[in-house]
Amino acid sequence: MEMRVGELAALFTAVCWTITAMAFETASRKVGSVPVNIIRLVMALLLLSLFSWIRRGFFFPADATTYNWVWLALSGLVGFVVGDLFLFKAFTVIGSRLSLLIMTLVPPIAAFVGWLLMGETLEWIHIGGMALTMSGIALVIFYKQRKKAGDQKDITKVPVQGVFFAVMGAAGQATGLVLSKFGMREYDPFSATQIRVMAGIIGFAIVIHVFRKWEAVGIAISNKTAMWLMLIGATFGPFLGVSSSLIAVQNTATGIASTIMAISPILILPATFVIFRHPVSWKEFIGAMISVAGVTLFFL
Repeated sequence: MEMRVGELAALFTAVCWTITAMAFETASRKVGSVPVNIIRLVMALLLLSLFSWIRRGFFFPADATTYNWVWLALSGLVGFVVGDLFLFKAFTVIGSRLSLLIMTLVPPIAAFVGWLLMGETLEWIHIGGMALTMSGIALVIFYKQRKKAGDQKDITKVPVQGVFFAVMGAAGQATGLVLSKFGMREYDPFSATQIRVMAGIIGFAIVIHVFRKWEAVGIAISNKTAMWLMLIGATFGPFLGVSSSLIAVQNTATGIASTIMAISPILILPATFVIFRHPVSWKEFIGAMISVAGVTLFFL
């Protein structure tokens, strides 16, 4: 079992990201994606600081080296600010299910950046698993069945803008994940996440100041429903989800960990059907199944 710590942590991350995607999609539709981003990071920082103080006696990651701070802060800016800013915008345009399916591009991107930055290599069976993951995406991102008019199917293209946002989110999160592993080394994953979150808060504060969104943040804070959704998302996202993703990459190759995390698209199908009453088309179901089929190859 010890040999599977990274893989199991990646599976737990997938569950966390399924929950947080639905919570943040709903919150973003209520108050906007930019306010949700910074508020959930502030919530996550408080949770991480309290947890770190109870667990390690450090409310602030004072034991981190300069090396840890530089690379983890950079990964926070790339992963949280760039990656999540685009991803949350994709949630509002094409929804969490399709966004997470496109996010299965993270494994090949992470594997490439991991090879480039740290010399990580993958076996052919792993590359085959990634190919399966990517092939499932093509089944749903270009066309989506909306309704039937008699015998004539009305097929509508998925908004290109939403697909672009999701792809950029995948690139940001993949690069941020690799930078996290590069900067974390043997350092505590929860404290490493704490550093990343602090960098993310600073980055989003700059974005909000430049685009003059502070009023929107104030309105979001006054929305009790959105705040509860953000607290749920912060708990299962930056606090538990991101920390477990760092445990995953600390114990296995980045490409393997990120591919297992890509199981979120199949987990979110029944969840959104029950909660949002979104019907599941056969294309979405088969596409999601194919996109995560390669995950099982990493446990053989």
